[in-house]
Amino acid sequence: MTAQLPPIPPQFKSLQHHLRTAQEHDKRDQVVAYYCRLYAMQNGMKIDSKSPECRKFLSKLMDQLEIQKKELGDCDSITQEIVGSAHVENYALKMFLYADNEDRAGRFHKNMIKSFYTASLLLDALTVFGELSEENIQHRKYARWKATYIHNCLKNGETPESGPVGFEGEDYNEDDDGTSASTEAPERSSFTYKPGNMPASNYTGIHIPPGAHAPANTPAEVPHSSGVASNATSNSSLQNIHSVEPSLYIAQQGGMRLTPEDFAQAQKYCKYAGSALQYEDVNTAVENLQKALKLLTASRE
Repeated sequence: MTAQLPPIPPQFKSLQHHLRTAQEHDKRDQVVAYYCRLYAMQNGMKIDSKSPECRKFLSKLMDQLEIQKKELGDCDSITQEIVGSAHVENYALKMFLYADNEDRAGRFHKNMIKSFYTASLLLDALTVFGELSEENIQHRKYARWKATYIHNCLKNGETPESGPVGFEGEDYNEDDDGTSASTEAPERSSFTYKPGNMPASNYTGIHIPPGAHAPANTPAEVPHSSGVASNATSNSSLQNIHSVEPSLYIAQQGGMRLTPEDFAQAQKYCKYAGSALQYEDVNTAVENLQKALKLLTASRE
């Protein structure tokens, strides 16, 4: 990354950790780094695009984005939103699951805290593609709370409790050491997650999309593939599906009209299938592609 940013203006303090995460991923995963910067750019424009210092900072940040976009070339995760969204979502959930594995095993340490918090930042970045699903809103809230809770416990010499005991998910301030710190120590509550349609994982109560399972030994510092090569495989199956006009689907269905919700659900299945292929999870990929085909060919049954 050749374009260096000037000091971040005070107005953009809420974006400093997203930019730090982008910098940390420049060599680890350029796609993730790109979308973290794009998130900071979009939100920076909303916060202040008029003051001289903010305009200067945003101009340099835009230069970084342009340089990075050229470096990535024809990467499917940059040129196609559905592939990029799946890449960022799976990276975030992989980090979340690593941290949750450590939490459930009672292994409380700095790297696990960072993984929880970074997962929440990457779910922030996922909003560049649109509104988060309810599941990912819960993931983000829980990950940020968990980072806060464990950080405060270790700081105060206390032993944290594993799992969602005491989860509140409210009132966060940004801490200067890269974690999230709440205004008050979390207290116990009666909050419990409602079990959903979950694939097999060691996390009870939060739905993890298929293909997002992480190995138990994947810390935040371990380099991750940029996805430039792996997404090419998954996109080959996605491209054909998404290039067909909805009207053609209707004709193929013998006049049956599919709703926008049907098309959105089919796209989700295809996204999950593409994500599963990134992790060489063939069974999950086939299962989700079959679900998409069943939805789009329902009238033939």
